[in-house]
Amino acid sequence: MQHLESWSRRRLVALGLLAVLFLASSYSDKLALPGRQLSFPNDHFSHPDDKTEWWYYTGHLEADEGGRYGFQVTFFRFGLRDRQAADKAKPPLFTDLYMAHFALSDKRAKKFYFRERANRGYEGKAGAQADRYYVWNEDWTVEEKGGIHFIRARDRELALVLKLAPLKPPVLHGQNGLSQKGEGEGRASYYYSLTRLKTEGQLEIAGKTHKVRGLSWMDHEFGSNQLGGDQLGWDWFSLQLGNRTELMLYVIRRKDGSPDSHSSGTLVYPDGRSRHLKLDEFRIDAAGKWASPKSGAAYPMGWKISVPAEGIAVEVSPSFPGQELDTRKSTRVTYWEGAVEVRGTYRGRSITGQGYVEMTGYAGRLKV
Repeated sequence: MQHLESWSRRRLVALGLLAVLFLASSYSDKLALPGRQLSFPNDHFSHPDDKTEWWYYTGHLEADEGGRYGFQVTFFRFGLRDRQAADKAKPPLFTDLYMAHFALSDKRAKKFYFRERANRGYEGKAGAQADRYYVWNEDWTVEEKGGIHFIRARDRELALVLKLAPLKPPVLHGQNGLSQKGEGEGRASYYYSLTRLKTEGQLEIAGKTHKVRGLSWMDHEFGSNQLGGDQLGWDWFSLQLGNRTELMLYVIRRKDGSPDSHSSGTLVYPDGRSRHLKLDEFRIDAAGKWASPKSGAAYPMGWKISVPAEGIAVEVSPSFPGQELDTRKSTRVTYWEGAVEVRGTYRGRSITGQGYVEMTGYAGRLKV
């Protein structure tokens, strides 16, 4: 019976994925266009008229006994816009599809853990509320109360319970929160970040509980039509420097390997002010490569990053290479998402920091 239930669940997820790929495009989704003003906390909430949406947390944690960890918790919503009212006695055929990823990097042991979930948006198994910030996938949840964010995720020998307090206001990327990803109307997303969140809570591994604290980063994007046919994937960097400055860089790669002109970044100053960076205002050079023994994908590994006008020149190194996620049971995208360390100079002074790097499209073209 348990085998049959597991098979049924996998079949349901597969049907949902097929619906995403082949049926969602037949509906008229709301496009990300200039003129919209993001406001908070309302824009933390779900946006059901946008086809694609994700809430994304990454961070670095230190345990009381000295352990060092990186974490990623991400909730995805893929809208299928059925809202159908034909037969209330039967589950809707094309309800929104909800997925979630939970990854942990044990920096000292150089061990990577990954868990994933996928559910349709009925029977209360998963959802995202449009009137408050509360997103869930079974018992994995993220919510906001009184300006504080709370994350809970548990799966087998792993559990994470965190309280995150923003130390800076939301940062709008692109032009007033509209992040253009390619040529053409609506080929964009609304995109903002909380770039520095004081974090504390508990981490459980194999039955042992660790009290942890650290810094985290939160991204929220929503839109309906981002990558174009000649765009393969992206490299994304979120760096938190020791002088309370943050740097986000987003490079979209074309099929020929060149960066798309719509690639961009954001520099966040210690007082919360930010500066939009165009592609020609920063440089990223890969120092080496790493070949995944699982997917065979060859990823850049280690980077030199500079923002000349701001006097930034840093080297970014992975905590360890093996931080690849194989999400064949949920989003069916294989990508690299890992904790990194930062060293270099800022306006002539030595600087250190930490961050996360995400690389998509190296194990096959990403479709968003």
